[in-house]
Amino acid sequence: MRASQRDLLGMLISYNGAMDAKGSPDAPSPNGSAQFATTQWNVVLAAGAASNTDARDALEQLCTQYWYPLYAYVRRRVDDVDEAQDLTQAFVAHLLEKQTIGRADPNRGRFRAFLLTALKHFLANEREKTRAAKRGGKVAILSLDWEAGETRFQIEPSHSQTAEQLFERRWVLALLEQVVNQLRCEYGERGQETHFEQLKAALTGEMSAAQYELAARQLDISPAAAKQAAYRLRKRYREQLRRAVAQTIADERDVDDEIRRLFEALEN
Repeated sequence: MRASQRDLLGMLISYNGAMDAKGSPDAPSPNGSAQFATTQWNVVLAAGAASNTDARDALEQLCTQYWYPLYAYVRRRVDDVDEAQDLTQAFVAHLLEKQTIGRADPNRGRFRAFLLTALKHFLANEREKTRAAKRGGKVAILSLDWEAGETRFQIEPSHSQTAEQLFERRWVLALLEQVVNQLRCEYGERGQETHFEQLKAALTGEMSAAQYELAARQLDISPAAAKQAAYRLRKRYREQLRRAVAQTIADERDVDDEIRRLFEALEN
């Protein structure tokens, strides 16, 4: 885990405490409700075991966003690449087709916790089954870039990090990547791709005065304006990251706690 990525979450944690004390627009309202009224995970939980297109779509989107942490976990436990890929794909199919979500405990509230527990149970059960007969071969449920996933796995640290720790670490990195890509697209839609590229280093607080001057020249603005633009970029990043985290928990008031838990996962 690079220091700059840890800084992103660390900066957000500090921001949360300061902003919530002032009445952040993302903080819970006095009556206990929060602005993240409907999240992907809430849609899934609300559907339970019933057949529900919205719930399936929400679950599919979550699985698409966070499939690599699942693969990293399986791959750390399974040496054969093809088997690990089959198992990961089969687990996603299990979630989407078998209404496994109906057994989720809403009180536990975190999608990543449910996902890891369900995956462990699935792998334990699969060991007792005939592989091809039970999984139907390589039936694609989601279109996943296995080659890229295996390449990423090959550069994972090979020290004593457990499969669970690797899952948590990769969950955080997938979330960060998702948010940065959303932010890049958002700036692109406004015709400000250059602004994003010139100022994205400010997300880690690492831009020096010289870098601000260089960015200002590239953007044809003053260094002071460049600093203001970087401030707005950081603020938007924090907002987007909070929303991304909120999508994976059942109670939006737990956003800050979940962020702290994710930050702790990076330290392992």
